[in-house]
Amino acid sequence: MSLAVFDIGGTTVKHGVWMNQRISQVSAFQTPETFEELLEKMKQTINAYNKPFEGIAISAPGAVDQEQRKILGISAVDYIHQRPIFDELEKYFALPVSIENDANCAGVAEVELGVGKDAQNIAFVVLGTGVGGALFIRRELYKGSHLFGGEVGLLKSQHIQTFSQNGTLVKAANFYSDQTNTKIEGKELYELNQNGDSLAAELLNDMYQTMASNLYNIQVMLDPELIVLGGGISKRPELAEELSKRLLEQLEAEGVGEIMPTIKCCKFHNDANLIGAALNFQKRT
Repeated sequence: MSLAVFDIGGTTVKHGVWMNQRISQVSAFQTPETFEELLEKMKQTINAYNKPFEGIAISAPGAVDQEQRKILGISAVDYIHQRPIFDELEKYFALPVSIENDANCAGVAEVELGVGKDAQNIAFVVLGTGVGGALFIRRELYKGSHLFGGEVGLLKSQHIQTFSQNGTLVKAANFYSDQTNTKIEGKELYELNQNGDSLAAELLNDMYQTMASNLYNIQVMLDPELIVLGGGISKRPELAEELSKRLLEQLEAEGVGEIMPTIKCCKFHNDANLIGAALNFQKRT
């Protein structure tokens, strides 16, 4: 199967070619300001690939309602919401189109072809600027009664703020910048910690503890056998080990250490949304 695949984001639209169960020719263009411009850029991209595509697979922000064939909710790309977008795209391109939420797509990629391919019940947690996620029960994506399943970024543990607001590397680096009147990114926070900076060490410890506390809530509520970590920080080799240690401590403190899941970092990283979008197309056709 040959598909043109797009991942619509607030800053860029990534795209690639899906053929022989792999993604290739990955590139991106700046996210257009209108829906009409998006259609034109997608058309130019498809024409440039110069291939006979069988369909178009899309990863997008928002709650994708497959029955209404619309994207509900809100996102930074406001013009894709609350319109008959499936019908509009299929009419414009004269090809079948599939659309699924971006975090769900990334989760599908990991469950079908990545680190979750041998598990039954999986929680996929995306640790980016904010936090997203996807839930899989008996390997099937669980979207919930209001298409809101897996929105773990809105979890609140001991904090008034949500997981997205206080549990990411981006937020920890921002807090360091505010406290020291500097401007650093997450990678630099780790470097400062390695050089003995006490504030950096404190912020990373708080970040890990917040992450582990929210994973605790996910675990005791859903009891998955596997938690998969995505997002930029998932490229750090120590992440899964650090969170495994802290989560086990919290579970054992409540006498339920036996329900400890396996925690793994994702396999596909930046290509996960594209791969998952293609796999979603294949499942729906």
